[in-house]
Amino acid sequence: MPHSVGLLFKQVFGGLILVACSLGSLALAENPRVLLETSKGDIEVELFEKEAPVTVANFLSYTKKGHYDGTIFHRVIDKFVVQGGGMTTEMKEKPTDDPIENEAGNNLKNERMTLSMARTSAPHSATSQFYVNLAYNRSLDRRFAQDNFGYCVFGKVVKGEEVVDQIAKSKTGRVKGNSDVPLEPIIIKRARILEGATPAAAGSDKEKSDKDK
Repeated sequence: MPHSVGLLFKQVFGGLILVACSLGSLALAENPRVLLETSKGDIEVELFEKEAPVTVANFLSYTKKGHYDGTIFHRVIDKFVVQGGGMTTEMKEKPTDDPIENEAGNNLKNERMTLSMARTSAPHSATSQFYVNLAYNRSLDRRFAQDNFGYCVFGKVVKGEEVVDQIAKSKTGRVKGNSDVPLEPIIIKRARILEGATPAAAGSDKEKSDKDK
């Protein structure tokens, strides 16, 4: 092989290695995704690990332990939220780990189809329960929250929006002292972490117009 051709080959081959390494780094930086297999269909969510590291780690931990398997969406309010992650079909609350830090100050908004943590009136009381916003609930954002803390957004539905909308239309009532419970149980049959998923643009909520501020 002539010297000039050999040199060119080395340069091109070396460049390909660098590109491959760069792509490998990008793959490692992808946001995790979780698939919720429900009795109404599948819902795929992307988790914003950079913006809400504690919350995402907490959600993934519960997922790995199978905590969400067999739980129901126990609170459904059309045009507001679909909430689940903690109650069994018998409306019994499952045991949880310790509460986590509220990361609502991450500048992500409670916009439609975002995934956020449910909690009590205590700011740092979230455990396993989560909700999907059915509209932009700006009163839940830290900036507009009456308690000055708000509710932490940590992900977004990227596939299965139609499933969430179908759940939102469920007929609800009062069950065992709880309001807004679907009269036909909507079950999370299984929650599992997806491997090698291609994420949507992470933190896309940040890049939207600030017209609602």
